[in-house]
Amino acid sequence: MDKSQERVLGIPAERLREAGIFQGFRAFDPALFAFLLDSKHLEYRLRGPAEEDPSFKQLIPYVVLRCGSLLFHYTRGGNGTEARLRALRSVGIGGHISAEEDSSASDPYRAGMLRELSEELEIQTTFRESLVGLINDDSVSVGRVHLGVVHLLELAEPNVKPKEDAIATPGFAPLAELQGVAGQFETWSQFVMNALQAAGV
Repeated sequence: MDKSQERVLGIPAERLREAGIFQGFRAFDPALFAFLLDSKHLEYRLRGPAEEDPSFKQLIPYVVLRCGSLLFHYTRGGNGTEARLRALRSVGIGGHISAEEDSSASDPYRAGMLRELSEELEIQTTFRESLVGLINDDSVSVGRVHLGVVHLLELAEPNVKPKEDAIATPGFAPLAELQGVAGQFETWSQFVMNALQAAGV
């Protein structure tokens, strides 16, 4: 299927402005999440036009994996669907919520998050999941049309295998080590790493 013809889930950018626009990472707030993810304001739009329309924020689950003090990281391969992020390093796994694949579920957002995770990684350990925040980055073109929802998976063991070539050179490393080369990472990952460092977790 031509990705530009995929219908993807998002919210009007005005909804984010009403909630209080921010730049970078914003920690989890149940009231804010309930406001932004209110099903009455969620809608599907064609991905092609949406990628050029900053009045619409496509929702992107951004799943961060951690085992003890180690973060999962990888480099985005050359065959990734988002050309604007290729060759950048990342600590987040995720993608668009698709009407074609996820809309029949009782919770399309969560169904899409779990689908993206299972398509990209094989997690061979138990884990605990939590919502930790949102990412908004209007300083770059790809950020102006997306809103990241950050999930943290606390793994019992660092047993993770990529399923796609788009996830290159994967591994686990201490946060301080990754922060030392933060300029190699996409901005969303930089925001998340800074937030984790500031929280001391």
